[in-house]
Amino acid sequence: MYRAIAGALLAAGVLSAPSAQAAYPERTVTIVTPFAAGGIADVVARITAERLQSALKQNFVVENVSGAGGTAGPERVSKATPDGYTLMSTPIFQLTTAKYVQNVSFDENSFKAISGVASAPFAITVNASFPGKTLADFIAHVKANQGKLPFGSAGAGSTTHVAAVVVLKTAGLDMVHVPYRGVAPAFTDLLAGHIQMLAASPVELKPYLESGKVKVLAVVDTKPSPFLPGVPVVTETLKDCPPAVTYNGLLGPKGLPQEVVDTLSRELVAAGKSDEFKQRFSNAGLLPLLTTPDDFAKIFTADAKVWNEIMPTLGLKKN
Repeated sequence: MYRAIAGALLAAGVLSAPSAQAAYPERTVTIVTPFAAGGIADVVARITAERLQSALKQNFVVENVSGAGGTAGPERVSKATPDGYTLMSTPIFQLTTAKYVQNVSFDENSFKAISGVASAPFAITVNASFPGKTLADFIAHVKANQGKLPFGSAGAGSTTHVAAVVVLKTAGLDMVHVPYRGVAPAFTDLLAGHIQMLAASPVELKPYLESGKVKVLAVVDTKPSPFLPGVPVVTETLKDCPPAVTYNGLLGPKGLPQEVVDTLSRELVAAGKSDEFKQRFSNAGLLPLLTTPDDFAKIFTADAKVWNEIMPTLGLKKN
């Protein structure tokens, strides 16, 4: 009797061997980025999304989830279903340092590394009306006005915030922090003279460099930036200042299936072999990485080690 029933159902197509799972992605993929449009995180996210959309023939949309010092986006992604349809493009620094300045439920271990995408150092920037020309001039000016002058950032605990703080602390300076919801509105106030200093990457500086509206005083790195020719490194003035370099990459929630990771990273690594694609990063002021998941995980681990040592020394308070 059972065999007869089973045979009838099989013939009707009700019972059959498990069908092969459709190839990922089957529907629109959302790439969350934790800052407003116009900053380095947004630029990297959009270049990444365009590449994956072209290669995988599916929609990849960027969603700017700003707020809470850049932690609202990671909070959302860390709690997302790990199916590959909610990803994140972010400076990995943000995931390590958030716990030192915000009450968050995630850390660097809450995410799955997919591919490193691009990197850039930060630079100390002032309004063109600032009377000095060098970082030493800026240090002298702030020392004469300790605790009075404001500086801006893309949010408390953001890379722009901490890059500025490491320089201020190394130089023994005290300024008033003014957080914004992204680096673009901070630049608006820098140009208007409402804040005196902003740490920004070459990506964010690019629109202002030829206009002469800003002065770039120092690159917060151990080597000059090819995108900021003639700008000295911070260690020429502050020998013990640690570098502030952002490594941006694509990640997913912990538990992301390896086949999803492999599909996404394969396309980004392949893009790294295209001179045309790499030129897009260069045009934006970024150095391409385009790494395998394993290589990105190593960068992530090394960067986390650096900032887990530095952050407790900066005296930052949680918001």
